Amino acid sequence: MALQWMILTYVVAAEAAVAFLLTLPSPKFLKNHLVSFVSLVLQPALFVVPFAGFQLLDIYWKSEHRLSCTSDICTAAERDRYEKAIYKAQRNVILCASACLLYWCIYRICKYYKEIQKLEEIEKRFKDQ
Repeated sequence: MALQWMILTYVVAAEAAVAFLLTLPSPKFLKNHLVSFVSLVLQPALFVVPFAGFQLLDIYWKSEHRLSCTSDICTAAERDRYEKAIYKAQRNVILCASACLLYWCIYRICKYYKEIQKLEEIEKRFKDQ
């Protein structure tokens, strides 16, 4: 189970790095190649959305079937273990949500940049006429 969260963590870190690179000001030639490369990688990288959704369902199922330790008969160690599991689940929910949000942001950045390129080409054609 820890391997899945480690993979999702690396994917989120990679998505954050790509989003940062896409938003940096850079020369037009470099930006064109970067956006075209990221656009090619976006479709295979879509696996992150159902993967994160499955992980969210797993977290929900575990939280619904977790034994709660709120009464006085629980020991301090059991209460600490319960609270640690809750914090871990909250962290993992944030990780899943950020994976989906970053994917969407990268997709929109690439789409906006392609629309800008298309409009610049149209403007250039009108100026040439």
